[in-house]
Amino acid sequence: MANLIVTGGRPLNGIIRPNGNKNAVLPMLCASLLSDAPVRLTNVPDITDVDKFVDYFRALGSDVAYDKASGVLALQHPETIRSEAIEQLPLRIRSAIMLLAPVLLRHGHLRFDVDAKGCALGIREIDPHIAILRTFGARLADSAEVDLTLDARPDAQAIWAEYASVTATETFLLIASRAEGTSVLTNAASEPHVQALCHMLVQMGAQIEGIGTSRLTVTGVPALAGAEAQVPDDHHEVATFLALGGVSGGRVTVETDILAEMPLILDQFAKLGLQFEQAPGRVTVTGWTRDVTPPLTAQMTPKVEAAPWPYFPADLLPQAIGVAVGCRGDVMFWNKVYEGAMGWSAELAKFGVRCHLSDPHRLIVFGDNRLRPAEVEAPYIIRVVVGLLIAAIQIDGSSRILNADPLRRAHPRFIENLTELGADIRWEGA
Repeated sequence: MANLIVTGGRPLNGIIRPNGNKNAVLPMLCASLLSDAPVRLTNVPDITDVDKFVDYFRALGSDVAYDKASGVLALQHPETIRSEAIEQLPLRIRSAIMLLAPVLLRHGHLRFDVDAKGCALGIREIDPHIAILRTFGARLADSAEVDLTLDARPDAQAIWAEYASVTATETFLLIASRAEGTSVLTNAASEPHVQALCHMLVQMGAQIEGIGTSRLTVTGVPALAGAEAQVPDDHHEVATFLALGGVSGGRVTVETDILAEMPLILDQFAKLGLQFEQAPGRVTVTGWTRDVTPPLTAQMTPKVEAAPWPYFPADLLPQAIGVAVGCRGDVMFWNKVYEGAMGWSAELAKFGVRCHLSDPHRLIVFGDNRLRPAEVEAPYIIRVVVGLLIAAIQIDGSSRILNADPLRRAHPRFIENLTELGADIRWEGA
């Protein structure tokens, strides 16, 4: 694992564009497997998870042309995929779970080990995915491994989900798009990356109503066509560049076409003293007061709550925490999505941060901290590496973030981009 050496106290200035959304491109790649017609994706981020999907497709016999410099990925899957490669799922990344529906629809059988994991974000179960596939007619064998069989084209189904899971919603979309009849999912996730998958499936021939809402209605088709789709910009990266620019004392402009997704996100960062200006196609962080906006109810602690979209995204809580360590007021952070996802807060104490983990979901960061450089260790959570980096970049002196490799799973050229903006950051042992 590689480390990051961060020398803080230097302002970041300039203009930057975000990369394509990791959480959008991976389900879009899974959708491509539902067709044997050409599929072309643009704005594809150069990340290791994409590389693993590409390797898997090539093992299946697919034609793949990937120009990383331009972000263009062209795919064409064969009519019959190589059966000997099917079980070689890239299980070290969580999004591989979304390959289940396409592979079952193409091949009719799949077996794999249940130990699939990506980020260490608490307990993330595969049961909702298996339940959806079984509802659509897949048979689960009594085995130590997950052994699934789908004998024929599935019939449409109506499902009321226990909770609004992003990846389970995407599994539903993938199998329902090829089912016979009209399927309905109530309590669907509606994140921008889920919407991107919906739009791609519509382009391929599926009929989807309710995109962006909690109720999705999908009329499937016997076969899906090809598509040419653009991976949307990553709203996490937009917010991250703005946060880094603000806490460094600089002025950073992010050019993007997803500003319609950003109002609540910017409002929550503004609670932490970050100041923004918006213009068509761009948003600029212009300053940081360090003051936390107090609630009108004086007895309450200011808080940032993360929950399924359209709430503030859970994947942006670490970045907000990284900003809050330099604020003058106290803030409570509440993760309503993942249990135990803020245990890394113990590392913040090494920077001199005073904070209290109230329970597996809530963290209080106290204000007026006397920050100091430190060596901290990142867990295997992409956004936590970023949160620690935001903390370190506002501190005069050199800090070391151990085990920072997960950063490469979502943010291509991230360190290079920050260096071009004026940051003093380098990889150690890369």
